[in-house]
Amino acid sequence: MTQDVQGARATPAPRYAGTRAQRVEDGRLLTGRGCFVDDISRPGMLHACFVRSPFARARINAIDSSAALALPGVRAVFTAADLNRDVKEAWHAVAGKDVPDTPRPPLAEGEAKFVGDPVALIVAESRYTAEDALELVDVDYEPLPAITDFTRAQSSDVLVHDTPDQRYASNVAGGMRGAQPDEEVFAAAPCVVKEHVYQQIYAPVPIETRGLVVEWSPASGELTLWASTQTPHEMRAFCARLLGIAAQRVRVIMRDTGGGFGQKVVPMREDMCIMLAARKVPAALKWIEDRRENLMSAGQARHVDGTARMAFDDDGNILAADIDYVQDVGAYPTPYPVLTTAAIGMFFPGPYRVPKASFNYKTVFSNTSGLAAYRGPWQFESLARELLLDIAARKLNLDPVELRRRNLLRRDEMPYFNPNGMPYDHVAPSETFEQAVKILDHEGFRKEQAEALAHGRYLGVGFSAYIEPTGAATGHLATEGCTVRMEPTGKVNVYVNGGSSGNSVETTVVQLTADALGADIDDVATIQGDTAITPYGAGTQGSRSGPMTAGAVGEAGGILREKIVALAAHRLTVAESEVELAHSTATVRGDPSMGVTFGELAYLAYYSPQMLPPGMSPELEATARYVATAPILWSNATHACTCEVDLATGKVTLLRYIVSEDVGPMINPAVVEGQIAGGTVQGIGGALMEDLAYDEDGNPLATTFVDYLLPTTTEVPPIEFGHVEIPGPGPGGYKGAGEGGAIGSVPAVINAINDALAPLGVTITRLPASPASIASLLAEVNR
Repeated sequence: MTQDVQGARATPAPRYAGTRAQRVEDGRLLTGRGCFVDDISRPGMLHACFVRSPFARARINAIDSSAALALPGVRAVFTAADLNRDVKEAWHAVAGKDVPDTPRPPLAEGEAKFVGDPVALIVAESRYTAEDALELVDVDYEPLPAITDFTRAQSSDVLVHDTPDQRYASNVAGGMRGAQPDEEVFAAAPCVVKEHVYQQIYAPVPIETRGLVVEWSPASGELTLWASTQTPHEMRAFCARLLGIAAQRVRVIMRDTGGGFGQKVVPMREDMCIMLAARKVPAALKWIEDRRENLMSAGQARHVDGTARMAFDDDGNILAADIDYVQDVGAYPTPYPVLTTAAIGMFFPGPYRVPKASFNYKTVFSNTSGLAAYRGPWQFESLARELLLDIAARKLNLDPVELRRRNLLRRDEMPYFNPNGMPYDHVAPSETFEQAVKILDHEGFRKEQAEALAHGRYLGVGFSAYIEPTGAATGHLATEGCTVRMEPTGKVNVYVNGGSSGNSVETTVVQLTADALGADIDDVATIQGDTAITPYGAGTQGSRSGPMTAGAVGEAGGILREKIVALAAHRLTVAESEVELAHSTATVRGDPSMGVTFGELAYLAYYSPQMLPPGMSPELEATARYVATAPILWSNATHACTCEVDLATGKVTLLRYIVSEDVGPMINPAVVEGQIAGGTVQGIGGALMEDLAYDEDGNPLATTFVDYLLPTTTEVPPIEFGHVEIPGPGPGGYKGAGEGGAIGSVPAVINAINDALAPLGVTITRLPASPASIASLLAEVNR
């Protein structure tokens, strides 16, 4: 019946977007009830383990698996001859099928190309048995000379991929040159700074390593995968292409994923092996990577060596910028690495007023783990540029704050095309910068710094400003689907590609849906990560989840809202224009005592559809697809860091850390701050300690957390946040927020160290800034 509430007054619909709504996933995660890949158990499930090369480069003359196969519990040992020939297509949507991709065989064939290269796959009744069988597989290796120093790869006699057509002569995977540098500008400029900047290898190291369970049903010809992935729909499409089966026969289920950070965007070689082997074994096949494998084989990131230059006039205005760099892509980069490396050069001008810019780069192979995506993969551009700006400021006798003030772009200059053609808009870098300076109390810190120096203490402050492309409307990234359904109870389910990987898409989608329908947030739930029931989406990558799901929810929610309004208008016998939705109830505008709950409307639609007038559909469900119209949504931030350096030990202690960011209006400020904090801590680790080093023979030296150091709460101060909300051109004005923290933090920390050591004439341009490296630089100046 229609509600008649005595004395009822109109209560405005709450707006959940923009609030710090509690994360809906926290209940299960904090009580240990999450469901990760290793929690999956299937009847008779088998376990996989990889035989990996102990050599950086070696010819594989023969593989004898007879002893391993004789071990009780071992079901199969697969080699390249068994699996590689079954590959049909192996391209990734992020690059496209027409890109001439670099080699990527599932198992090493003929030659192992790095320590950890998968050579054979053991399948056994338990992981313990599979591990025991590793020692019984006899691989006849013939060690060969290797090239592990990518800075010498182009001149090396060793070719990582010695193809008949010599496509990768000189170990060059590819490259690009932008505009030629204007040498006349550099020659005439009153001030030119030029520095060689080297960034080490470091990696995402998610708390949950890679993993996959694949189950083949021969009777139905269907394949089901439980995956730790950021992109369930793309994993489904890739698997179908790889095996040559129809996509509708493949189902990917993503429950909880313990972090991805880019490493789990696309299937890698081990994933390919498990997919290929699953059809050859009689039960589901599980592979869970251990930490040593993750550090050794899951892919490297960063690792760039470059020379950067900037020219300034007498007042400190930037005249030109140029960068020439080489990036290590390892042996088997995933996906195609050449185009993403170009972003370093394209974004090198950053958020500054730069009249002329140029770049040149090459990507080179080495006998190391392949390059893989990692949060802000173009981050080197900010590192090189921001270090140069601080060095230039000292040369010009300016405070780095003042130099940035003179060059940062303002809101009134938008739209602005950087010299490489990047179309900045809906962003104001100068505003995030000034907010960070204010939060820090820059003048107050300079006084504190001077007093500390007088007492023999070395304090420093570092700034880093950047501009970040998010939600890029390129290829499959330009669209996102959504289904919103009101169930017979009146509760609402929203279905998106999504999945829980730490970025709280579950929470933000529920907030957006509640707003779109006028529902109470507790009446909305979300189902994500199952390709059988969710619309296609490109997943979590490229800082796209927030704006793209907002668009998709807006499209589908808008359609369903119209259906709810039409049904309510019929039930209340008023015009549709008189219906208002709030608190999961439809009421009459101006007369809130007359209303009908969503539950009553759903009952009518599902159980009494014959009561509806002719032509009115009882359907309370909508599926829609959002297509982005803006090519890029530009986010921006400034990081500020203060530190103290102990000259005796080289130890760096971070004192304060501030981030002022603009990601447009925030769907959930707590989620945004969580994303920024996580990325910032990863950058702090990259600046100070994380180093996936190799020796001269190509042996990895950091394959456990004893050697690969990660920042902890003792190294990271509380992160202070400032927000500037400039709406973007997309739905709700939302922009992406996933990668920025990892981009701005590395240069901010290094600049703080360099500022502290400036009185001693020490400048760090080779990372990481470990205590040993700082102590070594201090020893050099004291000789």
